[in-house]
Amino acid sequence: MTAPELKINDLHVSVEGKSIVKGFDLDMKGGEIHALMGPNGTGKSTVASALMGHPKYEVTSGQALLNEQNLLDMAVDERARAGMFLAMQYPSEVSGVSNADFLRTAINGRRGEGNEIPLMKFIKTLDKRMNMLEMDESFAERYVNEGFSGGEKNVTKFCS
Repeated sequence: MTAPELKINDLHVSVEGKSIVKGFDLDMKGGEIHALMGPNGTGKSTVASALMGHPKYEVTSGQALLNEQNLLDMAVDERARAGMFLAMQYPSEVSGVSNADFLRTAINGRRGEGNEIPLMKFIKTLDKRMNMLEMDESFAERYVNEGFSGGEKNVTKFCS
C-alpha cells in the first residue's frame, strides 16, 4: 500500500458567507510531513475543517485531490477511511476505553466491514510497534488521554 498523496490547488473557503481562505496551495507526497503554521486567524483550522468536510465550511472554489480522487466529492466517512484525520489540539479524555481498543476500532474503521483485523494479529502487531517505538507496555491498557502528558496525547493522535 502506497502512502496517500494530497494535492490542493487554489482552495477558497468561506464560513457563513465570509471569505476566510483565498487561494491555498499544497502538494504533499506520500510519507511527507507538513506543518501549517501562522498567526491566529489566518485560516489554518479553516483549511483543515474544510478538507474534512465540516458542514460549516464551504469550499467556494479550488481543488483538493487525495490519491488523484476529488476529496471534496467524498463523504466525511469516505475521507476518514482514505486516511484523513483531524486531531484536536486539546483532546478529551475517554474513560473506560483503552488505547488498544481505540486503535483497533480506528484500524477496523479504515479496513471496512468484513475485513476487520483479527484480535490476535492486532495484539501481535501492537506489541511489535510499541517495542519498536520503545513504549511502555502499559500504554496500550491506559484509558485514552486519561492522565496523559502532552507528549503522550500527541503519540495517541499520531497512532490513530
